[in-house]
Amino acid sequence: MPTPNTRLVTFLEHCRSRIDAELECRLAMSGNSSERLQQAMRYSVLGGGKRIRPALCLAAAAAVGQSPGSATVPACTLELIHAYSLIHDDLPAMDDDELRRGRATTHIAFDEATAILAGDALQAMAFGWLAEAPGLDDQIRLAMIRELASASGHLGMVGGQAIDLESVGKSLTIDQLETMHRHKTGALIAASVRIGALTAPDVGEEQLAALTIYSQTLGLAFQVQDDLLDIEGDTTVIGKPQGSDLARSKPTYPSLLGTAGARDYLSQLLDSALSSLEGFGKEGDILRDMAGYVVARTH
Repeated sequence: MPTPNTRLVTFLEHCRSRIDAELECRLAMSGNSSERLQQAMRYSVLGGGKRIRPALCLAAAAAVGQSPGSATVPACTLELIHAYSLIHDDLPAMDDDELRRGRATTHIAFDEATAILAGDALQAMAFGWLAEAPGLDDQIRLAMIRELASASGHLGMVGGQAIDLESVGKSLTIDQLETMHRHKTGALIAASVRIGALTAPDVGEEQLAALTIYSQTLGLAFQVQDDLLDIEGDTTVIGKPQGSDLARSKPTYPSLLGTAGARDYLSQLLDSALSSLEGFGKEGDILRDMAGYVVARTH
C-alpha cells in the first residue's frame, strides 16, 4: 500500500485524536444505566477503527470553509451509528462474526443480548447528540438529522443489510450488487460528507451536488476494496476473518468481475470521485487525499 502523504497523515492523526477525545468525554458523561451495557458501548466505540466517516465529515466541512469545531459532534454521531451497525452486523443472526478490529466482537466479549442493547443505545444516542450539537443553527441540525436518519434506516444502511442477507447464495447482476452497496455501505459514507458540508449555512446547491457525487462514488469504491481485501487481505491486518464473504457465498465485486475486473472498476471509481471535485480548489485537497487512501487501504 502506498504511504499516505504527510498532509493526509497529519489530518487523519488530528481527526482521530479530536474524535476519540470527544467520544471518550461524551460517553463518560452519558448518564447512569447498566454498568455492563455502558462497558459494551465503550468497548464497541472506543476499540479502535480508522474513523473514516468522521474524517470525511471534517474534510467536507473544510472543503466548504468551515472549522473542525463545528463538525466535531456531527462527526462523532456518524461513528456511533457505524459502531452500532458493526455490532448488529456481527451478530449470529446476521454475519455471525467473532472477530472485529482484531478483537472479539461485542456479542463474544459480552453476550448477545447485551450486544443488541448496546447497538440500540448507540443508535439512539447518535440522534440525541446531533439534536444538541453546539454551534449550529436549529435548521442545520434538523437537516443533519434528516440526512442521518435516511442514511441509517430502511432506505439506507439497514435496507442494504437486508438485501445483503437475502442475497446470500444467489447470483446478482452488477447493478443489483451496486444497489445493495449504495445502501449498505455508501449511504452512511455519503451522509458523512453531506453532513460535513451542511455545517456551512451558505453551502451552495452546486457544491452539495458535487460532494454528493463524490461521496456516493467513494462509497462504492470503499466496498469494492473491502471485497478485494476479503480475498487478498491478511486476517491479522484487516482485523476480521479473511475469506469470510467467500465462505458464506456472499456476492462480491471480484466474484462478478474477477479480481482484475474489480481492480479496474476501483480505478474508474477513483477517477470519477476526483473529477467530481474539480470545482473545489485547495480546500478540497483532503477529500482528494481521502479518496486515494480509501481505495489503497489494506484494512
